Amino acid sequence: MKRFIPLIIFSVLVIFLYISLWLNPKELPSPFIGKPFPNVIGKSFENKTFSLENLKGKVSLVNVWASWCVTCRAEHKILMRISKESSVQMIGVNYKDNKKDALEYLNELGNPFQINVFDELGAIGLELGVYATPETFIVDKEGIIRYKHIGEITIDVWDKEIKKIIADSY
Repeated sequence: MKRFIPLIIFSVLVIFLYISLWLNPKELPSPFIGKPFPNVIGKSFENKTFSLENLKGKVSLVNVWASWCVTCRAEHKILMRISKESSVQMIGVNYKDNKKDALEYLNELGNPFQINVFDELGAIGLELGVYATPETFIVDKEGIIRYKHIGEITIDVWDKEIKKIIADSY
């Protein structure tokens, strides 16, 4: 019996490895889904205060981005399209960035956000459980997080996932 123990352990490890190969790392379950957006306070680029109150009463897309983030640059065109096509309130959280670089980025590519919160030290990102940019959250009218997407929003993700969640959040 003792000689089968290594074989059993090896078999279990192979099964777990096989299962993990089929999991999508962008579909990590978030403990924030169904919970209120953290009551964080920040300053916008225009030096206005941002808090949970800015989200109440409106369905919001909150996008965590940075000027140094290559994937954020690739995602920016779809964010511009969403801001033109959709009535969703778009909030940007500029994560661990240099304000001058962030403003140059927005001047160059356009600004899809109604409010852009400057999160130089990453405190807001920490409260949201952000570990990489970009990350996007859909927040309903009551300030409850309904969806989290890790990575770039593509046309496919917008059309097949996010549009429906936004419509269901009204």
